[in-house]
Amino acid sequence: MARNIYVTRRISQKGLDILKNRYNVSMWDSDEPVPRDELLKKIVGCDGIYCVLSDKIDAKVIEAAGSTLKTISTMSVGYDHIDLSMCKQRNITVGYTPDVLTDATAELTVALLLAASRRIVEGVNEVKSGGWGTWKPYWMCGLGLSGSTVGIVGLGRIGLAVANRLKPFGVKRFLYNNRTPSQHAPLIAAELVSFEQLLEESDFVVVSCALNSDTKEMFNSKAFEKMKSSAILINTSRGGVVQQDDLYKALKTGEIKAAGLDVTTPEPLPTDHQLLSLRNCVILPHIGSATDDTRETMTILAAENLVAGIEGAPMPHQVKI
Repeated sequence: MARNIYVTRRISQKGLDILKNRYNVSMWDSDEPVPRDELLKKIVGCDGIYCVLSDKIDAKVIEAAGSTLKTISTMSVGYDHIDLSMCKQRNITVGYTPDVLTDATAELTVALLLAASRRIVEGVNEVKSGGWGTWKPYWMCGLGLSGSTVGIVGLGRIGLAVANRLKPFGVKRFLYNNRTPSQHAPLIAAELVSFEQLLEESDFVVVSCALNSDTKEMFNSKAFEKMKSSAILINTSRGGVVQQDDLYKALKTGEIKAAGLDVTTPEPLPTDHQLLSLRNCVILPHIGSATDDTRETMTILAAENLVAGIEGAPMPHQVKI
């Protein structure tokens, strides 16, 4: 009997073909999220769910699918939107798409760092608004990378890729803070330091860690107090790592110089959010992996994970639960 698959978002034809060649596939044919009621109705009796980061696959969804649900595959590196404890209880395998977006996210991180440090968005706005007048010695000055210290919170694949892209800019020191020494540290001569030392000594703080109970809102008022007043915070990991009200105050009062965020809480960020009123905060709409090649690769890998999970074969990338 043919297996039933539900895809929660419009995906590329290549990924869809992998699934349609084997199973009965029902897809929410839109770039916008599937309504909750529709999701709960369509997944009944499904053997597999193909989802994305913005889908909340909680206990209610898993229970609605019923006893046939065998595997869930998410087109993302993160999987905190999936109730893993329920999956473990129901013996449901979970696939994800790590590694393939490392380069794209690292490139975006560097771009965001440069945009915040060299005040690029501010500069563009000055040109458009007529604020660009005669040359002034200290107008629109920012912070350069040459001779700087960069602290990386979470020196994994993406953190290493960021560091390798920053080295040619003349960064003097790389600091990092992991629970354990990173296998990547020797590759960039990075120093393992305490979180407090990293905050105190870094000119740029790059957040590249997972969101968990240890890292949730780790960047709060106490953390910002320890940072240099000239320091710049860059977050391309998860919005929940930063306490955004505290960040607003730190930026507003000059406790830190600037910030660049590709991730926020919530997403999308409301257009009247106080962070958007600040000139020294650059916010992007979570586009870290947004290159054509990366998204296509993620689509295909998520489909391959789903097929493997349903067929009982080893997944290319399976979450350990």
